[in-house]
Amino acid sequence: MRATDPGGAWHDGVLLALSFGVIFFIGLGDAALVNPDEGRYAEIPREMVASGDYVTPRLDGVLYFEKPPLLYWMVAGMLRLFGPQEIAMRAPAAFFALAGVLVVYGVGRWLYGRVAGLAAALVLGSSLLYFALGRILLIDMVVSVLMCAALFCFLLGVREPAGIRRRWFFYGLYASAALATLAKGLIGFLVPGAVMFSWLLVFNQWRRLRPFYLPTGLLLFLAIAVPWHVLAAQRNPGWAHFYFVREHWERFTTTEHGRTAPWWFFVPVVLLGLFPWTGCLWGALRSALAGGWSKRSQNADAWFLVTWAAFVFLFFSKSQSKLIPYILPVFPPLALLIGRWLGRVWEEGAAAPLRLAARIFGVMAAALGAAIAISLLRPDIIGDRAQLQALRPSGLVAAMALLCGGAVVPWFCAGDRLRSMLIAVAASVGSLYLVLADAQENIARPGTKELASYVRNHAQPDDRVFHYYEFFHDFTFYAQQVVGTVAYASELELSIDPAARASGRFISEAEFRAQWSQPRRIWVVARKKDVRALFTDPGFRYHLLGETRGHYLFSNQP
Repeated sequence: MRATDPGGAWHDGVLLALSFGVIFFIGLGDAALVNPDEGRYAEIPREMVASGDYVTPRLDGVLYFEKPPLLYWMVAGMLRLFGPQEIAMRAPAAFFALAGVLVVYGVGRWLYGRVAGLAAALVLGSSLLYFALGRILLIDMVVSVLMCAALFCFLLGVREPAGIRRRWFFYGLYASAALATLAKGLIGFLVPGAVMFSWLLVFNQWRRLRPFYLPTGLLLFLAIAVPWHVLAAQRNPGWAHFYFVREHWERFTTTEHGRTAPWWFFVPVVLLGLFPWTGCLWGALRSALAGGWSKRSQNADAWFLVTWAAFVFLFFSKSQSKLIPYILPVFPPLALLIGRWLGRVWEEGAAAPLRLAARIFGVMAAALGAAIAISLLRPDIIGDRAQLQALRPSGLVAAMALLCGGAVVPWFCAGDRLRSMLIAVAASVGSLYLVLADAQENIARPGTKELASYVRNHAQPDDRVFHYYEFFHDFTFYAQQVVGTVAYASELELSIDPAARASGRFISEAEFRAQWSQPRRIWVVARKKDVRALFTDPGFRYHLLGETRGHYLFSNQP
């Protein structure tokens, strides 16, 4: 079924954009950037703007080849337009999250009708993990939405007869895959390509593939994806091995990156991340795959969405490097499947099919509400008293909303009050998300923004700034300068950057002690727990200039 009312689509699109724009952007700039990820993905673009080099990423002045530059370029553009504001730094992720919601609405409307499209957009945008990652400066939302666009262009394209519309869908596929490659490397086209190939092979859909405009589409892909890779290789002799071997092959096949987790790691991530729609997943899958394997050809589009979600889930579960945001690309197809099912339930007007989903929501909402309340009422769980006091008022409101929602949603469902049930879900979850947005500043781990601002305003050009036993990504962004480190390298890839190694900024504890007694002024930022032994050393004299919840700023001069 295809929706044919473009005016209604525009009306829905504007309504969705305004509603989810509020969800993703409200309070987006209230909290300082969080270490390490947000600080890193803001600092690299800052150094690009400062140096004028938009080809070679650098972190703290050290070559950084882990990711391609698309997100860096977008953040650099925001930095040039609006300055170093947190809302501007996080805006690309929020814009892409909003775009993902609109894309899912458009595809759902195209395939299954207006109600299903609206339901799919609501499911995606209000899922807990999608909401959270839409408000954080990370690459994963960008690459997820671009991969989503590529696969949806494919799905819509193979449904069209040969002609201009089909051609543009396939060009959208090639362009989206190229941009996804510029966002996070080879998985940008390998994962969508593997999903498409698996579906074509297993479900024998090869006839639907022709024509797929390979010559011109491939040229479009190469024109977008290749130039930066060529320039990066030309300017940096060690780039190709680091980027292709270490950051792609070894990240997937080895435990070198220290991000190992059991094979089932993403099971609870997906189930909790889909909240409040987790209970709808089983019904949606049963409905989508009705008729089973014997009717797979007649139900090929739904099987494509299942293939997409299953392949991405299995691919990242097999990987030796696992982080929660990696699984985000499974959410758009699951949202579309759930939206398709909810659209049918809504049109039938009966809540009975949702009784299991309502019970699961009730259990999860009650469990989350109780967990939040217990965490805020027991001072031994959140050790930081100031943080606890700041979180307690809004957190208890969120807990109460969840507990009430968990109680009334199953009750409304049992009474076949579909509209009241959905309003109760929206009210309880909306309250939770508004509280999370408002409390984002207090939830975040302690950062160094205030100390960085002090150094930026008081340090002289000849002074030296060090981070002690750690590297604080947000500090370099807020201080607007690179720093040295004491007895720390880790993420800073000094092994591939001879110039950085020779700079004298990265020193040992012994070298630090030797420089401390010299006339040149030294500023040091450290975690409080890392300087206990240093501060109790009677031979070490220092001047404490500032502190935050978790860090000290001190110097060898007053």
